[in-house]
Amino acid sequence: MNRLRITEIFHSLQGETKTVGLPTVFVRLTGCPLRCGYCDTAYAFHGGQWHTLDNIMDEVKQYQAQYVTVTGGEPLAQPDCLLLLKRLCDAGYYVSLETGGALDISQVDTRVMRVLDLKTPGSGESSKNLLSNLEHLLPHDQIKFVICDRADYDWAKQMLVEHQLSSRCEILFSPSWQEMPAGDLADWILMDQLKVRMQVQLHKYLWGDVRGR
Repeated sequence: MNRLRITEIFHSLQGETKTVGLPTVFVRLTGCPLRCGYCDTAYAFHGGQWHTLDNIMDEVKQYQAQYVTVTGGEPLAQPDCLLLLKRLCDAGYYVSLETGGALDISQVDTRVMRVLDLKTPGSGESSKNLLSNLEHLLPHDQIKFVICDRADYDWAKQMLVEHQLSSRCEILFSPSWQEMPAGDLADWILMDQLKVRMQVQLHKYLWGDVRGR
């Protein structure tokens, strides 16, 4: 029986990425191999409850939403996540996957919008980036950098050039919540004329750093 350990399933507004502001069902899987310094979902590292894929699909359906985000933790740490993503796409949902970039994305259904979080030095986990993932990205995918300070920003700029990231897919720069002033990051992007999308976490501005939002 295919099943996944789930921390929570909830309905909210998407706070980030190209679907920001749209009503979305979030399926948060339990477990993560990384320990980023700015992590805001450490409660998903352990615990959770086992759900069959049928049960997950039923819970998602009750919200009557068009958009579904599979997140964590690190969703790809559970192999059956791949099957869940496929089933969600087959059911007609617009599906996105939030992944930390340390695990292989090559087997993810290409209909899924993969949001690949390249870990900056400020995360403490940049050595875990699996850069071969970049070769599997498609134009509808996105790469996210969470910026903690100027050093992170300069590192992200270097990555943009070194790996020609802007030619692969859309690039997101996010200020680390309550660590990096959003205005400063916006000024740097404008000054350097970067071809990136600046984003803030809408859900935190609406509700604060609250679980299930």
